[in-house]
Amino acid sequence: MASMATLFSKTSFPSHSLSKNFETHFAPSVRINVPSLGAKKRAYPRLRVSAGLIEPDGGKLVELIAEESQRDIKKREAFSLPRIKISRIDLEWVHVLSEGWASPLHGFMRESEFLQTLHFNSLRLEDGSLVNMSVPIVLAIDDSQKHQMGESRKVALFDSRDNPVAILNDIEIYKHPKEERIARTWGTTAPGLPYVENAITHAGNWLIGGDLEVIEPIKYHDGLDRFRMSPAELREEFTRRNADAVFAFQLRNPVHNGHALLMTDTRRRLLEMGFKNPVLLLHPLGGYTKADDVPLDWRMKQHEKVLEDGVLDPETTVVSIFPSPMHYAGPTEVQWHAKARINAGANFYIVGRDPAGMGHPVEKRDLYDADHGKKVLSMAPGLERLNILPFKVAAYDKTQGKMAFFDPSRAQDFLFISGTKMRTLARNKENPPDGFMCPGGWKVLVEYYDSLIPSDSGKVPEAVPA
Repeated sequence: MASMATLFSKTSFPSHSLSKNFETHFAPSVRINVPSLGAKKRAYPRLRVSAGLIEPDGGKLVELIAEESQRDIKKREAFSLPRIKISRIDLEWVHVLSEGWASPLHGFMRESEFLQTLHFNSLRLEDGSLVNMSVPIVLAIDDSQKHQMGESRKVALFDSRDNPVAILNDIEIYKHPKEERIARTWGTTAPGLPYVENAITHAGNWLIGGDLEVIEPIKYHDGLDRFRMSPAELREEFTRRNADAVFAFQLRNPVHNGHALLMTDTRRRLLEMGFKNPVLLLHPLGGYTKADDVPLDWRMKQHEKVLEDGVLDPETTVVSIFPSPMHYAGPTEVQWHAKARINAGANFYIVGRDPAGMGHPVEKRDLYDADHGKKVLSMAPGLERLNILPFKVAAYDKTQGKMAFFDPSRAQDFLFISGTKMRTLARNKENPPDGFMCPGGWKVLVEYYDSLIPSDSGKVPEAVPA
């Protein structure tokens, strides 16, 4: 897989005008507002962050991991404090916060941050500027945990194996308005929303916010930690590669040749605009996903084959894992996905049909309008610096025997292979049309479904679209 070395080398970030074929919004070319505690709102010259990459939200990455020399001290302190045992999803949010994906947040949200996120999809900084924040990053506790804390202003977070993970300082406890949170995040309170069922419904009735000190870098020891590059490490890697543009593509599914066509075409268009070395951030989501999604380890095997088979160029592709849990909250959540990539150095974000969407949990329809995600991204507060690149529609061109951009003038020549159809073919060990996916990648997908327990017939029934 692509090298993950992280050495700095100087590069410049030229100003380019975008082709009218790009549906985008723009960053200021010269000046930005940089928040400073207690400072009046004023314009500052553009900061040079990681040798010319787009600045993180708030002007700098907020990394919350203790210095190595302090880690033993912090561990001892954690054992002396009231403790909260956190879930796997909570741990993933600690990971997200610790590395600065949610910059400028300094920890789990206090009530003012929670309400701004819930109602405005943004946070107002001390200088009056806005940054996008569409998904609440909160920690729930129950009545007994709240009582246990007494008058303490600090609590320790412990994982499921009773290892100290972090200390939460200057805490604030407030009510957990579950119904309001669900309704405003997902646009529905229908039963069966995967993240809600796993992380909210049975969670405590209180939320606790505060400044987070993470004792040491979060590791999962699953063989994939080497791919979990932090925003700072990604910025170093882009700089090492002399990237003058970074375009991010998030996915939670296997890569087929339609995806690859989109990514290679995006790079071609950026080169035509005058960029010298656009680099792709192929960024699979690595946190919680619903049960019928292909697990992360299998997806990473499949992505590796895509690079090995030459479908994507390893020299211009950085493959890394995005540690966030998945909400399946459509246009609300896709703002979070885009915002986090700004903090990793991406200034272009590819958005497709129904991003972060899913089927309605009760009715037989999509939960969100397929076009709303890209429309919302183009208008979202705090994302003005990010250039939004909508998908072109790709389908299998029967006349060429490969994936191609859909031409409505000869619609009869195209075959649309849905994710549901792809999964069903793989489960039943049937091959898709040649040119739909690289052979190595398809073999991994078949092996994954073969590893599952089949039905009595040896066939897996057609899945409900998700």
